[in-house]
Amino acid sequence: MSMQASDFIRPENAVLDLSAPTKAKVIEAIAKKAAAVLGIPDGVILEALLRRENLGSTGVGEGVAIPHAPIPGLVRPMGWLARLRKTVDFESIDGLPVDVVLVLLTPADQQKDHLNALACVARRLRCQEVLQGIRAAKSTEQLYAALTREA
Repeated sequence: MSMQASDFIRPENAVLDLSAPTKAKVIEAIAKKAAAVLGIPDGVILEALLRRENLGSTGVGEGVAIPHAPIPGLVRPMGWLARLRKTVDFESIDGLPVDVVLVLLTPADQQKDHLNALACVARRLRCQEVLQGIRAAKSTEQLYAALTREA
């Protein structure tokens, strides 16, 4: 059975109109939200995400970025979906600025889960219908529904 976005992204982990001026600030803002939920210091999460980002941009194109990292002490994959108030340069592969960011955190010892979860969200965020729904959302509920609705 394939993984669904709703397996690791909760409705309360959807963020509408996140305001941050740079890629690093976007990642930092979501790391703080994640830390509050997970009880893991935000510095640990931020450092892991930035370390991954330094290997190469997680801007996958079409205005979407999927920053991701394994986090020690995490027991299951967790994700946060944010629509940005203003686009941010993410050094994406297609050069387009980003307005949809999905941060994925996975247990450090479960590489397979990491890849499955990543493939799952990448698939969802490649779907034009999903992206249109995310960009049109007027509430966090609509934002969450756009990502998790089964086509």
